[in-house]
Amino acid sequence: AALARLCEEGLLDPIASRGYAVRAFSEAEIRDAIEVRGTLEGLAARFAAERGISGAECEQLRACTDEIDTVLASGDNAVDSFTRYVTLNDRFHRLLIDIARSDVLRRQLERAVSLPFASPSGFVMAQATLPAAREVLIVAQAQHRAVVEAIAERQGARAEALMQEHARIAHKNLQLALANQTAMDLVPGANLIRRIGT
Repeated sequence: AALARLCEEGLLDPIASRGYAVRAFSEAEIRDAIEVRGTLEGLAARFAAERGISGAECEQLRACTDEIDTVLASGDNAVDSFTRYVTLNDRFHRLLIDIARSDVLRRQLERAVSLPFASPSGFVMAQATLPAAREVLIVAQAQHRAVVEAIAERQGARAEALMQEHARIAHKNLQLALANQTAMDLVPGANLIRRIGT
């Protein structure tokens, strides 16, 4: 039953010998999965802005972005710093879903991020080896702060657009990682990515 469920979710392919094989994912499928996540996270940001958030919720978001600022200010490109960034980035995205106050949206997002490489931090660790890594994270952090301000100001359309744009950073991270084998070695399950022409 578990294997059949994984097949339904697109993580396994049935094979003729009555079994299953772990499926590979094309770059196009990964980009589509990132777009789906971005669309849903954009909706979460809009819900949060339009429904209003408490002072405590706003403070949680701001505290999280402050901690990310501290990590980025260290100037350290070590894997440990990127690991800390991933933890905080995941927290930011979870907080966003919490303040949207929609169980329906939460379930859809959980399904979307369960797709390989679609999570908010799917390719962040790969950046630890790349020269442009910090610049990408700095842009992502500026977007985090802009989303928080849009939500606090109850600007739903702006919050939604910013969050959708923020998700597209993952496209850039994907391209940077695919261009560098050392970086790809840091991406869990990277051997499941089917490159163009393969």
